[in-house]
Amino acid sequence: MIITLKGGDKKEFSSAVSCKEIAQSISEGLARNAVAAKVNGKLVDLAHVVEEDAEVEIVTLKDREGLDVYRHTAAHVLAQAVKSIYPTCKLAIGPTIDNGFYYDIDFKTPITQEDLDKIEAEMRNIIKSNLPVERFTLPRDEAIKLMTKYSEKYKVELIKDLPAGEEISFYKQGQFTDLCRGPHLPSTGKIKAFKLTSIAGAYWRGNEKNKMLTRIYGTAFAKKDEMDAYFTMLEEAKKRDHTKLGKELGLFALLNEGKGFPFFLPKGMVLKNILIDYWRQLHRREGYVEVQTPIILNRSLWETSGHWDHYKENMYTTKIDGEDCAIKPMNCPGGMLVYKLTPHSYKDLPIRMGELGIVHRHEKSGQLHGLMRVRCFTQDDAHIFMLPEQITQEIKGVVRIINEVYTLFGFKYHVELSTRPENSMGSDEDWENATSALRTALDELGLPYAVNEGDGAFYGPKIDFHLTDSIGRTWQCGTIQLDFQLPQRFEAEYTGEDGQKHRPIMIHRVVFGSIERFIGILIEHYAGKFPVWLAPVQVKILPVSDKSMDYAKKVEETLKAAGLRAETDTRNEKIGYKIREAQLEKLPYMLIVGDKEKEEGTVAVRMREKGDIGSMPLAEFAARVKKEDEEKTIF
Repeated sequence: MIITLKGGDKKEFSSAVSCKEIAQSISEGLARNAVAAKVNGKLVDLAHVVEEDAEVEIVTLKDREGLDVYRHTAAHVLAQAVKSIYPTCKLAIGPTIDNGFYYDIDFKTPITQEDLDKIEAEMRNIIKSNLPVERFTLPRDEAIKLMTKYSEKYKVELIKDLPAGEEISFYKQGQFTDLCRGPHLPSTGKIKAFKLTSIAGAYWRGNEKNKMLTRIYGTAFAKKDEMDAYFTMLEEAKKRDHTKLGKELGLFALLNEGKGFPFFLPKGMVLKNILIDYWRQLHRREGYVEVQTPIILNRSLWETSGHWDHYKENMYTTKIDGEDCAIKPMNCPGGMLVYKLTPHSYKDLPIRMGELGIVHRHEKSGQLHGLMRVRCFTQDDAHIFMLPEQITQEIKGVVRIINEVYTLFGFKYHVELSTRPENSMGSDEDWENATSALRTALDELGLPYAVNEGDGAFYGPKIDFHLTDSIGRTWQCGTIQLDFQLPQRFEAEYTGEDGQKHRPIMIHRVVFGSIERFIGILIEHYAGKFPVWLAPVQVKILPVSDKSMDYAKKVEETLKAAGLRAETDTRNEKIGYKIREAQLEKLPYMLIVGDKEKEEGTVAVRMREKGDIGSMPLAEFAARVKKEDEEKTIF
């Protein structure tokens, strides 16, 4: 039996072998650090036995999948601890999430945040016991009997909903058994650092008609210092919370009269329009045309696009003249109609069509969060219609734009390739061709990427760009989706060089993603301290007294004439108070002007980070800030 390892090395075994034994055959160090394995791309336990030729990759905590397995086991330890302390509780589900895990539990008597300490103490006992974590499977009827015996009604419901014939697996650690697909750590003792963080309410299966359960959140890391760094980051994140800073800086408002529908205030609109102007400038340079499509379109369009079947629960619907209609959740079907209005030749392609489209998506109230998760937002969409032989070059062009934008704002990023999901449209051949085209473009660019199996859009695979902000958090923003399906469903055509009709290939892509969400990310990335080119107010003029007010206004007019955003604090307050107030606004520059400055035609300059940097002629200062604005200097 030949085992092909990551990197292409091969090992030969005379008989069936476990993944743990494969790790040991490579090195004892790897075996000690191993937490799981991948066999032909499928994540499995180390105890999994390989019986035929296969590709095997040993997974450690340095791998994203390894940390996921680690946290999944921590969730089971949490469940075991809770069952030990509260035997009458009923377990629901306990998945991993970004940076941690949670478990939804039905308690007879509600618990509070204060109860987490004793649950943690019991978890430590379970970890100290170093219980082996063992997998076993049962036929459907026996699985139901087992969970009925344990009075786990939610598990019974989950088993009954599984497809007939599907393997039903369980994991046992000590006296505790849980329904789970796995994989898991070999034993509970491998968990070194964990913390329960909070509790919240959660409806069973996310349905508001079902019972409200208690969700216990936690996190786990390979090392304690990594966990400490994570909590330090969370404290910093609280200071940068965009909902708090957005209110303090007068950027946007979240009101009960429109939950999930943000109100942009004057300063927030300045920031939003700066981003939009930059977007338009960049896309004109790159050969894009801009269109605008209607917000409401009829049902037949959404049926043709597939959204009515695949996305209806997230769409707002209405009737117009007795006809079913929907408010658009995406811009692409409208873009298809625009393409079809005019006959096209192969010579016309590629057509790069951008749209700053306002879209609406129904998000559950519990999922709303500031500008990060809203019900109405501006999507910086573009749709590229192209020939098959143009795919690689067009994808490279989009990647180049995305890289330029993220670099400008000071973001680092990583890339993921997401493949075909279960609930998708189209033939295997189309999906294979589309996925291969994305891989080819990434490979030719030399861009490292991870594969995110099964997370593509329902109409095509995609490349996702995950930004890393200034305190180490990641945000998924840009995406490139390659679509063979919509051109077929809408019967889009072009006349080829052979005089025959052909289907174009389509790219869906965004750079910001949601402009509103991107603003939220920028607020937190910069902690509200926007660089000069993004700051809604770039310069605040602070007259020392009313005698200096005329000169302050002259300074403001001069700066505005230079194209800068300036305003004057005209209040009858002491200069020290004005300076402190301006500092709270996190402005890039403050200008203090009094009798001396008026006589000399100068301004006393204070920078946000450096404080007082001295006096300079007004024209010199204006030129300095203008240069920073035009060059889009970050800091």
